[in-house]
Amino acid sequence: MNSVANTPPLPPSIPGLAPSLRRRMACWIYEGMLLFAVVFIAGWLFSTIGQMRNAMDGRRVLLQGFLFIVFGVYFVWFWHKGQTLAMKTWHIRVVDIAGQQISQWRALARYALSWLWLLPPLAALVPFKLSGGEMTVIILGWVVFYALLSRLHPQRQFLHDALAGTRLISHAPMSK
Repeated sequence: MNSVANTPPLPPSIPGLAPSLRRRMACWIYEGMLLFAVVFIAGWLFSTIGQMRNAMDGRRVLLQGFLFIVFGVYFVWFWHKGQTLAMKTWHIRVVDIAGQQISQWRALARYALSWLWLLPPLAALVPFKLSGGEMTVIILGWVVFYALLSRLHPQRQFLHDALAGTRLISHAPMSK
């Protein structure tokens, strides 16, 4: 039994390649849809407690910081346990390089490093006044490039996983 109560032991995984890129990206998109609910509830809570009257209230940076922390808690909690809801649906599990459950510190490192998905294009866009459509094309182009970059890793892992000492594996649910 793993160190976390009520968590079944990990079955031996086949070392090597990660789940297909198509499956990981489908999981990524599904995760984004699930995060919509998290953002909705967290935003509602923030605006209710902060008595915000509208989005131009001047507390946008505080809301963004709050959401960054909420996302961190969400991902660190679930990754430490091995899977988010989207990962369970797509039968993907995050483990350390030895195939074991990751610690909360490693999950936190993975969360911080996972911002490589979005921060580089956002930082590059800051000095330019581009339209929403142009920014969308640049960000989506970066996401595609970042995802395809995993093809260069020997085990097909994303860059943030390689840097955090984690990897994604296929994980079929154990039969009862």
